Amino acid sequence: MQNDSSIRLGLCCIFHDQPIKFRNTTVKAISNMDSDAALAKLSGLCFANAEALLASLQFCAKTGIGCFRINSQILPIKTHSECGYDILHLPDGDEIVQQFKLCGKFAKDHDIRTCFHPDQFVVLNSPRPEVVERSIAELEYQAEVAEWVGADVVNIHGGGAYGDKIDALARFARNLSRLSDRARNRLTVENDDTTYTPSDLMPVCRAEGIPLVYDVHHHRCNHDELSVEEATEQAIGTWNREPMFHISSPIEGWDGPKPKRHHDFIDVHDFPDCWSGRRLTIEVEAKAKEVAVLKLKKQLSEQWFVYILRCADGSLYTGITNDLERRFKQHNAGTASRYTRSRLPVILEYHEEARSKGAALKRELAIKALSRQAKEKLILLCDD
Repeated sequence: MQNDSSIRLGLCCIFHDQPIKFRNTTVKAISNMDSDAALAKLSGLCFANAEALLASLQFCAKTGIGCFRINSQILPIKTHSECGYDILHLPDGDEIVQQFKLCGKFAKDHDIRTCFHPDQFVVLNSPRPEVVERSIAELEYQAEVAEWVGADVVNIHGGGAYGDKIDALARFARNLSRLSDRARNRLTVENDDTTYTPSDLMPVCRAEGIPLVYDVHHHRCNHDELSVEEATEQAIGTWNREPMFHISSPIEGWDGPKPKRHHDFIDVHDFPDCWSGRRLTIEVEAKAKEVAVLKLKKQLSEQWFVYILRCADGSLYTGITNDLERRFKQHNAGTASRYTRSRLPVILEYHEEARSKGAALKRELAIKALSRQAKEKLILLCDD
């Protein structure tokens, strides 16, 4: 894939190297302060986080990162039963809202998508009414901020199975009616790595008009009858706007003891071929944060080739390169390969593009394993 501008990569919440920090507090700290001091502190934290969000979006614009996931605690302890607050009741509450709206304008002007992913305690299908109440309060709060900044996704997991997936998903669907329009219209649901697969969620997505955020790592851990290609197609069909997917890689590899755990970076081999060339937002869930996003961005933009040379003795040589013209000159100069050095000159007979270096290496091995007759046939097909 060469400079695939159709893929929008997303950074999740915080930074690894950049000095951009979001501030938080604890219920205990706020509870130990008098009311005026507590509200003043919360106001300062909220305003600082709005400024940090703008700095985050500016970094994304500068580096070509196309999406930023906003931390669920952007307004610290906003929905806590005892210490929660209305933003307009804080000192300088209006200014805080305006600062967030400034972030929204910047994001729109620079084509940066924003989104939310509420914490795991947000469970719409819980059989416990108090859990559902807290979940709805959290979704409404994040939808309010999403409205200020222009975010179009508030993404949650399906929740628990509670012994009966069908009944649990029916309860999920019923509770959707309790959401405001701004929360309901932004709500998406994601397949997880233990309970709900894409095929589990697809019926409720279609029936209720909820987009599916397809997490390919989760699907590989918690698989169903769908292939990655089939799940991709079906997930895209649930969206009425640009689809959003997730990618991550296992820290110890797919054969490791805990493949659910996320790596610092993305193994480019884990990026599905069927995602290439599509208009998608891909949130990168990797511990190295912006470093991982930018590394993957570079890998996906590289152009790699697999090629076949015909040597002076008639033998065929297969190799890979990210600069076909330069590599061909190196071969004929005798500086590219010990094999071709003694069989000059060489002629470029065949080449094909590969999505990444890894894909090129796999294809190179496949071509090398072909018979001479099969390689000649490949060359003839290229000529045609």
